[in-house]
Amino acid sequence: MRPRPYPDHGSNAGFALIEALVALLVIAITLSAIGSLAATNARGVDKLKQHVGLVATVRLVGAGLPRAGEPLPQQLAGELSGHRWQMRVSRFGDMRVDQSRFVPALIELRVRSASGAMLTVETIRLQSRDGS
Repeated sequence: MRPRPYPDHGSNAGFALIEALVALLVIAITLSAIGSLAATNARGVDKLKQHVGLVATVRLVGAGLPRAGEPLPQQLAGELSGHRWQMRVSRFGDMRVDQSRFVPALIELRVRSASGAMLTVETIRLQSRDGS
């Protein structure tokens, strides 16, 4: 009897190539999912940095406002740390208490980053009735 040039694998012949292709497909899908997750994390970090910058600018502008009770201008605008900001002051409702020295004022502060992201903060503050 002569030896056969190739061993006989019976019914398993040819599965090595299919198994290798399936393994490559599984690896490709896994790497694709990991890449997508990394890209999502990078975008999330960028958004978080942007939001922190906007909040820090709001805090800095708010810290520079006149003290409570002192008159506030109706509108202010400027730029700080590459962020443009705008503040509007208006009356808050129709709250009239004749004996009070103060009236509530609505302060709306908007900060916009260079990329176009915007943060709006509204607060109510007491202001001298006579404006002085």
